[in-house]
Parts: sequence; structure tokens; C-alpha cells
Amino acid sequence: MVWLFYAPVALALTIAEIFVFGFDLLLPYGLCFGLTSAFAIILFYTGAFGGADAKAFMCLALALPFYPKALFIPISGNFSPIMQLFFPLTVFSNSVLLAALMAVYILLHNLFWRWRTRKPLFADMLRNESIGKKLLVLLTSYKTPISRLKERWHIYPMEDIETVGNKPVRRLLVFPRDEGRDAIVERLSRAVEAGVIPENVWATPGLPMLVFVTMGLIIALLYGDLVWTLVCFMLGG
Repeated sequence: MVWLFYAPVALALTIAEIFVFGFDLLLPYGLCFGLTSAFAIILFYTGAFGGADAKAFMCLALALPFYPKALFIPISGNFSPIMQLFFPLTVFSNSVLLAALMAVYILLHNLFWRWRTRKPLFADMLRNESIGKKLLVLLTSYKTPISRLKERWHIYPMEDIETVGNKPVRRLLVFPRDEGRDAIVERLSRAVEAGVIPENVWATPGLPMLVFVTMGLIIALLYGDLVWTLVCFMLGG
């Protein structure tokens, strides 16, 4: 486990920095790590974060509790209060915003598919699914051929089909599942071969949050706080 090596090294380097530049940073450092850790643990137990995501943010709080002004100057020129005192939370807000933009992109992709093919997004058995499930799928998933779903291990099905009382029942999934993924893909594949459902099924790329966290960190270092910039823009600041 990389974090078992990274965390002690990050802690040692940050303590050395505090020792060199002043112990007045010790209290803000403890507050930043404590707040970030509590935040990450809460998100983990509520299902919003994976274990790796929570550990990544705790390690980030150990290594970069504050924005490194000596090394970077944000292009935006704005140093938000959160960015200066709780830098990991700025990375988090950037990551969430990027994930939201990904959802907007997927939604536009689905609307374009609907316009281009003139086919309904939810046909046959899926037509009776709840509005909430449909909206969630529209924001996280897209139509993909079953052959591509079988070839790409990182793409997860967002629908399933089972036989209930000798009758096929097709339904949308709320969350992608790593456990049982292959079994779901196999059931969908058999249904496609039998002509029960069309070749294109709902699937999600299943990008881990760490991808957005990495992008959020890079943007936070080079540009700054995206959310703070948007707030200042909307308030005319």
C-alpha cells in the first residue's frame, strides 16, 4: 500500500517545514489535517468516497495542508481563504466541479445521440423505470455496444436483465458494481444474442474519483480555486 509509505514521509517533511519556518503553523496544520480527515471519513461512510479516495485526501492534508506560495503563483491571482488554510478542501471542490462538468458532457452526449438516431433513450422495459433512475443514468452513462462493454474492463453496465417467472425483466442500475460485473455483462450479452434487447446498452466509464482529484490538484496549484473564482465572478468581485 503506497499510502503507508507516503503518509509518514509527508508528515515528516511537513513537520520539518514547520520546524524551519515557525511553530505558529503547527495549530493550523493540525486543524487542516483533522478537518480534512473527518470530512474524508464522513464521505467514505456515506458512500460518496472510496477507501482510496479518503486515504488520498488524508495524505494530501499531511503533505500540502497550505497552498505552497513559495513554489507557485495561481494564474487566477485569487487566494481564497480556504485555499490558504485548508488547501485539500480546495482540491476537493475543484474535483467535484470537474466531475459535475463530466456529467454535463455525458448528458449532452446522450441528447445528441437521441437527436442523431431519432431513437428513444429508454425504450421497451426501461420506459417504466422511475424518473430518478433515468436522470441518474442520463448524467453518468451512455449507450455502448455490448461487444465494447465485454472488451473494456473499466466500463460498467448500468442496466441488468434477469428472468423472473420465465419472463425477462430489464432494469436500470443506480450505481455501477464491480462485484458481479462480469455476470451482468454475460446476462446482457445473452439477451442481445437472443434478440430480447438491442445491441446498445447503458454503461458508464466508471472513472475513479482519484482521476478528478489529480486533475483538481493540478488546477489548484496552477490556477487556483475554481469555485471561489466562480463565486467572485457571479458576485462581481
